Amino acid sequence: MCGISGFLDTSRRRGADELRDIVLDMASSLRHRGPDDFGSWVDAATGIALGHRRLSIVDLSPLGHQPMHSASGRYALSFNGEIYNFRALRGKLEDLGHSFRGHSDTEVMLACFSRWGVHQALKLFTGMFAFALWDREARLLYLARDRFGEKPLYYGWMGKTFLFASELKALRAHPDFKGDIDRDVLALYFRYGYIPAPYSIYRGISKILPGTVLTLTPETGSPPTVTPYWSLRAVAEQGTANPFTGTETEAVARLDQLLRDAVKLQMEADVPLGAFLSGGVDSSTIVALMQGQSAEPVRTFSIGFHEAAYDEAPYAKAVAKHLGTAHTELYVTPEEAMAVIPRIPTLYDEPFADPSQIPTFLVSQLARRDVTVSLSGDGGDELFAGYSTYLWGLRAWNQIERIPRSLRALSGKGLTLLSSEAWESLFRMIEPIVPKRLRQRNLGSKFRAIAGLLPAESAEALYQAILTHWEAPGSLVIGASEPLTPLTDRTQWGNFPDLLRRMMYNDALMYLPDDILVKVDRAGMGVGLETRVPLLDHRVVEFAWQLPDSMKIRDGRGKWILRQVLSRYLPPSLIDRPKMGFGVPIGAWLRGPLKEWAEALLDEKRLKDQGFLNPDPIRNTWNEHLSGTSNWETPLWDALLFQSWLEQERQDL
Repeated sequence: MCGISGFLDTSRRRGADELRDIVLDMASSLRHRGPDDFGSWVDAATGIALGHRRLSIVDLSPLGHQPMHSASGRYALSFNGEIYNFRALRGKLEDLGHSFRGHSDTEVMLACFSRWGVHQALKLFTGMFAFALWDREARLLYLARDRFGEKPLYYGWMGKTFLFASELKALRAHPDFKGDIDRDVLALYFRYGYIPAPYSIYRGISKILPGTVLTLTPETGSPPTVTPYWSLRAVAEQGTANPFTGTETEAVARLDQLLRDAVKLQMEADVPLGAFLSGGVDSSTIVALMQGQSAEPVRTFSIGFHEAAYDEAPYAKAVAKHLGTAHTELYVTPEEAMAVIPRIPTLYDEPFADPSQIPTFLVSQLARRDVTVSLSGDGGDELFAGYSTYLWGLRAWNQIERIPRSLRALSGKGLTLLSSEAWESLFRMIEPIVPKRLRQRNLGSKFRAIAGLLPAESAEALYQAILTHWEAPGSLVIGASEPLTPLTDRTQWGNFPDLLRRMMYNDALMYLPDDILVKVDRAGMGVGLETRVPLLDHRVVEFAWQLPDSMKIRDGRGKWILRQVLSRYLPPSLIDRPKMGFGVPIGAWLRGPLKEWAEALLDEKRLKDQGFLNPDPIRNTWNEHLSGTSNWETPLWDALLFQSWLEQERQDL
């Protein structure tokens, strides 16, 4: 795990020393990603500069130093990530006559490029990665990203300079960078709470899409070409069209074997290694498979909260005890959790509003005290139908589609005639005669949410409504026109026969790489911790898409087959519990200890002076939340995290 940076100055107006100084400044902004070593390589004749910050994981010697050159001298590489199958690839290359100086996966990558070419080599890699590769012979620049986008990579033109780096802060360190906020993209942020690829918060700066390689030929002046080397859509469609035909017992055994192999490969490290453990199905499965292949107790880490509704630590402790891991838990006070909030803008570099960013950072910080690498259970929900929104969306659409759309639209409008406060007052009046099991909190907010779902013209529109944080974000952001995403662009929907697969596919295409994996990468890298995600081994993913829905959802619960794998290692009492998620009580904090901070950021005059957001809907939502009749923590957190990021961004530029 490292940080990469670089640029191509097509004007060639800078000498070697200036190129090196600039690229080292860019790299130094990524020191948190690579605190162990740094390096640079420049070629003034072509205007290319590569920078690198290294977190030493495999081959700790100087022979792992980057940027690294191929044996022939043709390729120069700055690489972030891990190639888990590098030993097998090295053996194959040695059989073909290649020799190696050191023991790093970076050197094996370069030999693969030399032997098979960039595009073919990428198909051979099992790993997580982002890299910049300069071909000195063909005078080509390659930028590539792993299949799911576990590792970040930004790029874009600023005048005659082509910039690229692991994080936006490195691009901002270049003297040619101009940080013009893209209002259209900001509208996407307010819909989803994150910015989906290929967009970034800045005009002219994009994210490399997962599973693609970008090629730039500076001599021609033509725009870069982007070519996929792996396609989630193709995998999902082929798996759906050609399902697994074996028995359930055979499917469980096959998944167990694939996961065991993925975990074994990802336990490769020359530094201390451990795992995050929440006690849920995903993380417990990863830890069980680690412990089953380790001669020593695996080091596991969990965070606990004193608020019972958010505390998973007892479950994690019970799993750790049964498996015999060396477990560390830390109970966090609200003050300690809230102390993370001022760090969020710097950690994430662009607006990002998943509240679980707070506990993810805290557990990363805890793990980094003892290990340099930590395995994570992320990806299970998208692959094995674990999200409650899937079950809820299926039920909702099955009911809604039976009603004529005109009647649904009229009903939805009727539900919004009363405010959330009015609905809450009505429910309080009838509460004494409602059975306790049917009583719920914030019913007014939920009825207004249902009103937004009723007019949906398609299952995809319904799912977009479920995922939407702010209604009509294009009108919330002044002067914005919301661009298309995989969820709104029909050409990207894929060919799937049922709603469940369409929801899972959209989440795997957008929410997983642009929210979940961003959250884990930045939290870990913020403390110099490498995080690995075995469930996203592409062989596991390809098998998961072959499994029928009945092996994912059964008896009203998701992850059926993953639970069967886990039952080989844990008793039912440690598996069968409600899904909690990994959150913090943002709603209550906004009415309490965070109220003053939030009020200052959402001040009407401040919003008007900044000129990005329409103050009226924000202030109305804030006042409703403070009244306690509605829980608007999700849209408010979006607004607060943008405001907080904007304040920091203006200080940095």
